[in-house]
Amino acid sequence: MKELIRLFLVFAKIGGFTFGGGYAMLPVMQRELVEKYNWATDDELLDYYAIAQCTPGVIAVNVATFIGQKRKGFIGGVFATLGVIAPSLLIISLIAAFLQGFGKNEIVIHAFNGVRAAVIALVASAVIKLGKKSIADLFTALLFIAVTLLSIFTNIYPAVYVVAAGLMGILFKLFRNRNGLKETGDSEKKEGEK
Repeated sequence: MKELIRLFLVFAKIGGFTFGGGYAMLPVMQRELVEKYNWATDDELLDYYAIAQCTPGVIAVNVATFIGQKRKGFIGGVFATLGVIAPSLLIISLIAAFLQGFGKNEIVIHAFNGVRAAVIALVASAVIKLGKKSIADLFTALLFIAVTLLSIFTNIYPAVYVVAAGLMGILFKLFRNRNGLKETGDSEKKEGEK
């Protein structure tokens, strides 16, 4: 029970102190889940984000469910999910109940403009940090550039990019194996072990 409460509280903290949606939660999740609690590695967190893109629902909620399930099974997934949504549900309910003109309030509008600027900086920071670990060779660099350009200049649903990139990764790996090419990451790993 202690671990379930901890899951709930950690995700409530993430949900309560992150503004801007799932992508803005990435740096907070990375700090809390990877660096502070060691509940996931950077690679696992990136995998959870990729899977969350391809599944229905909010990214942060899906990631919370994955982490909770990994830690304590089904009930852990439930507690983590409830934790991440509880602060938003409470705050939005209070705003809806007591402040009819909240969205039209000039102070609130200026506050949200400032929050948006900070969210962009936090997302960019997380992308750079995780990008260093994800872009391992020329293939992944080219794939990153292609998906970035396509996502900027087209309106293709994000899940399509994730699935297509996964398939390209599989095909590229098969092509390398078939042609006997060594992977850059593997050769660097072997050099480091020596």
